[in-house]
Amino acid sequence: MCHISLAFYNEQYLKELEYYRLPEEMVRFTDLPIQAIHKSEQDQQRFPVVILSDGAPVGFFVLHGWNGVQKYSNNEQALLVRAFSVDSRYQGRGIAKQSMLLLPHFVSEHFQCKNEILLAVNHKNTHAQHVYRQSGFVDRGKRAMGSKGELLLLHLDISL
Repeated sequence: MCHISLAFYNEQYLKELEYYRLPEEMVRFTDLPIQAIHKSEQDQQRFPVVILSDGAPVGFFVLHGWNGVQKYSNNEQALLVRAFSVDSRYQGRGIAKQSMLLLPHFVSEHFQCKNEILLAVNHKNTHAQHVYRQSGFVDRGKRAMGSKGELLLLHLDISL
């Protein structure tokens, strides 16, 4: 079994992320890493994170501060996960779930004042919903409209 870890994006991962692959059905729900990195360069509250398997990039997501959270919650101590994906060449190995299970510790370590992690997932993306729920995220019944349809808002309390 591979060792899965999370690390903030830096340019050493750029080359591998340029070759990142997602199936068409996933691209309709999320940005590719390069797109998300460009958006992060325009918003200081977006923190790109690389999912590593034995040190090699296999997945990606962004932690977004208040600029992203406020659309979905009034909790200023929350972070929003966006653009979450695992490269199609590595899917089906439990990497998404493992990375989500590492996320509370990662957030607590790097964002000490945060007490909640939020996700907005398209209602049609049932596979992702399953992974997030298995990782401890809870559906409290809140919904929002996104550019590609209805979103379910999932919450993970990380307060001590």
